[in-house]
Amino acid sequence: MKKDGILMITSETVPLAKSGGLADMVGALSVELEEQGQDVRIVMPRYYSISLEGLTNLGALCVPMGVGEFWCQVFETTLPNSHVPVYLLDHQGLYGRKGIYGPIPSEAFEDNALRYAFLSVASFQLCRMLQWIPQVMHCHDWVSGPVPLLLNAKERFSEFSETSSIMTIHNLGYQGIFPLDQAAYLPLDLEVISKNYGVHDGSLNYLKMGIENAQIVSTVSPTYAQEIKGAVFGHGLDGSLRYREADLFGVINGMDYREWNPEKDKLIAPYNFSVRRLRNKAKLKKQLQEESGLEVNPDIPLIGIISRLVDQKGFGDLCGPTFGKLYNICWDMDVQFIIVGTGEPWCEEELRKLDHSLENLKVHITYSDRLAHQVEGASDFFLMPSKYEPCGLNQLYSLRYGTLPIVRRTGGLADTVENYQETTGDGTGFLFDDLTPQAIYDVVGWAVSTYFDRPHHIKKMRKEAMKRRFSWKDSALRYRELYTWAQDRI
Repeated sequence: MKKDGILMITSETVPLAKSGGLADMVGALSVELEEQGQDVRIVMPRYYSISLEGLTNLGALCVPMGVGEFWCQVFETTLPNSHVPVYLLDHQGLYGRKGIYGPIPSEAFEDNALRYAFLSVASFQLCRMLQWIPQVMHCHDWVSGPVPLLLNAKERFSEFSETSSIMTIHNLGYQGIFPLDQAAYLPLDLEVISKNYGVHDGSLNYLKMGIENAQIVSTVSPTYAQEIKGAVFGHGLDGSLRYREADLFGVINGMDYREWNPEKDKLIAPYNFSVRRLRNKAKLKKQLQEESGLEVNPDIPLIGIISRLVDQKGFGDLCGPTFGKLYNICWDMDVQFIIVGTGEPWCEEELRKLDHSLENLKVHITYSDRLAHQVEGASDFFLMPSKYEPCGLNQLYSLRYGTLPIVRRTGGLADTVENYQETTGDGTGFLFDDLTPQAIYDVVGWAVSTYFDRPHHIKKMRKEAMKRRFSWKDSALRYRELYTWAQDRI
């Protein structure tokens, strides 16, 4: 394949800023594309959590918005262990504050329409500044949704005449919906925006702008690409996605096997282990039980959860105040839980109450890399009862560490976890379909009973799980195919 110029337009990427899997995907995919010989670059805001130390100042950039000229500084750095440039747009009024999308994960900044309209418009101006016009503008989620619309309605007869766009949906539940009067931020008339399908149900919809105008629409797993064409998972945009069905593709995310490798993981040292040497996994479990204040007992199955504590992840059915089943699971079954994460206040409060009342449940309302790696490495099972899961990464980490996923059959979870077969012991995890409190209770009971009654099956599944690979190399090759198809559709 030929060498393409690819501009990733994103609100976050590791290690600079992260709120979820989007940041992991952008960084890992960009590095892999560069290793495959592509000229890939990233543009994103410089939030004030990103230090200026070590950044190169490229100078000032003029960005002609619909409400007048805005100016910002452009700083440059590179992704670790690569030569992938990251261009950081520095505007104190827009990004000089704590938080990416809001002051806390459950709240949004009131000026997000302006903040990310600026990112979209500035992406074109940055290319002009660099005197580098990409073949593909790869847009990630609603924050860069205006880019394909701007490309089609404004920039198509400029230097960008041969530039295509691809819109990747990481989570259709977040769409960038704003009042119509905020269309003034974009350098286009509302009539033009509406004509190019940027209005939905009487509001601006940044994600719809991308879906309707990009040459290619992708999402992060094949199953999710099918699910979002229906009303249940379509979040009101299923009609647009069915209309774009011929241009809609699902590409499963890969994972970073250099960071998530139980044989070399420094965060679980000295108890590193492999598929042929699992003894240290038990030692790691003992250490985590001790540090968390759980009973130190190698025979009790340990279930880990590392997640955003929000309803989308199934926490309403798991620990909701009126019908959640977590208390019953911990009370009825010989099992232990460790839960790590932050999220919606109601969920944090419910989990704190359960932690206080149950000796076999420990909750850490925080996030740390060390704890995440410890939980993935030490646990016997990993629970992900998601309402929907576009791709998911933790089930991939769990597979690599021999920690059998317990997941709902949705999105990327369905694409990456093979259900346990009781007759043969085949499989890599435990799947269930109905998202109800009772279904969660039953599938956890199924996994726990298998742990006690058929330990040879658990051992077989664990070894098979650790051998599975979801490579960014394969995913990047698939995206390169999509880039070629996007070019053909201009």
